[in-house]
Amino acid sequence: MTTGTDGSWLTTLVDAVVGLMHVIGAPGAGLAIALENLFPPLPSEVILPMAGLAASQGTFTLFEAIAWTTAGSVVGALALYALGAWLGVARLRAIAAKVPLLHPEDIDRTVAWFTRHGSKAVFFGRMIPLFRSLISIPAGVTRMPVWRFTLLTLAGSVVWNSVFVVAGFLLGESWHVVEQYADILQYLVIAAVVAGVSWFIVVRVRQVRGRRPDLDAA
Repeated sequence: MTTGTDGSWLTTLVDAVVGLMHVIGAPGAGLAIALENLFPPLPSEVILPMAGLAASQGTFTLFEAIAWTTAGSVVGALALYALGAWLGVARLRAIAAKVPLLHPEDIDRTVAWFTRHGSKAVFFGRMIPLFRSLISIPAGVTRMPVWRFTLLTLAGSVVWNSVFVVAGFLLGESWHVVEQYADILQYLVIAAVVAGVSWFIVVRVRQVRGRRPDLDAA
């Protein structure tokens, strides 16, 4: 099984994951996916196809690859859920009050949105790069029932993991094709996030400037 050879820190990290799969088998793939949840720069879009490739080579079975990577997804998500529960709404509101351009009311609106749409956000969020990890934190902040969060995370992870593991299994040494298409999806998500954050900053700055004449008059 081969990975990239560009000498970057990410390549080194991915190579270590490959070695882990060879040493302890399918549990190594599960551990790698659990770490990916906590450290998003470690790409599941690379780990999962490599787990499928390992399964095609007989290192472990396809079922084991999907089962262990899904278990890793759930464990990593629960760790971030616990972080969100520890942060809580009150602590986040206090942080927002100290951050420029943010207000405690922003936290309240986010919590209200997640309370209404949290189940869909957790399920579909497991299939969106970057959000796969981050979506667990608001679930913890809002104290979504752990059983519901776990089931939704399990269901979404089975879909996402199966697609990439099976693709790696079928493509074999050509698994890099999957990575190329996954990169396109990730770039689209990053562009959407950047656009959203930029829009928020512009709107909030205009609001601050709009209030300034009133403050000067006072």
